[in-house]
Amino acid sequence: MYLEGIIVCVNYSDFLAHTLPHNKTHFNNLIVITDTKDENTKKLCEFHHVRCVQTDIFYENGNSFNKGAAIDYGLSLLENKDWVIHLDADIYLPPLTRSILENIPLETHKIYGADRLMCPSYEKWAEFISIPQKIQEGWVYIHMDSFPIGVRIAEYNNKDAGYEPIGYFQLWNPKGSGVFNYPTEHDYCDRTDVLHCKKFARKDRELLPEIIVIHLESEGLSVGSMGKNWKGRKTRLFEPQVHLKDQVDLEIKELYERANEILEKYNLSYLFLRIPNKKTSFHHKILNRLKCFTFNSKKINYRSK
Repeated sequence: MYLEGIIVCVNYSDFLAHTLPHNKTHFNNLIVITDTKDENTKKLCEFHHVRCVQTDIFYENGNSFNKGAAIDYGLSLLENKDWVIHLDADIYLPPLTRSILENIPLETHKIYGADRLMCPSYEKWAEFISIPQKIQEGWVYIHMDSFPIGVRIAEYNNKDAGYEPIGYFQLWNPKGSGVFNYPTEHDYCDRTDVLHCKKFARKDRELLPEIIVIHLESEGLSVGSMGKNWKGRKTRLFEPQVHLKDQVDLEIKELYERANEILEKYNLSYLFLRIPNKKTSFHHKILNRLKCFTFNSKKINYRSK
């Protein structure tokens, strides 16, 4: 098997930093597509010695984010002589993925998808990767309980529609299927990958039960909010989250320490500080819009307006 891959990553380098080191080992040839402003993705690819292509094809013809056009451009840069996987930047492939694919009797006229386990946060991912639970075990067992299972797309009420392997993991053979191009007519991510898999008849769209991937999330998105990033990144960074109360306490502590320095410097018994709304920090606004602080040498008192 000669396996090539395309990953679109615009402002997703925080996810890619966790998936790329693992995923790149499965591919003979891997290309990451990003735009011309995303220097973080470019630097990350340079560090891991993965080819990064920067282009603004995403935004041509007035499009807000035409992911399909970028995938199609990436396909033109591949050799397309055997198998190709289109993979999202926030998808992790377990260690046995490549060897399992080589053992499966894949048919070159079909497109294949895989189920995904939904990792809801950075903290849960760090916990999993530090003490990983086995997904494939003993050459026969497939474990699907590390995280909740994500939804499949299957138009079961539409005749001949059925299962659709969507864009987080799509495996096909361009030469064997004759499908060398990705749909470019929509600038909505979900629409283009559905159109792509529908180039294959239902009998040629197949789920691979042997392959399980992990989908990393920073906000634990539900089905109702799945489209949050379909026109570009909107979700928060995939990084440790500081709780609001802890952040507020830290800011107040820093303010208190600075106030004490002023009290000592000018030999004052107390200091009253009024903070206008426009200068109040984001965290203070949330915490009852704090505006007034009174400091003395022993304690800090604050009250809202």
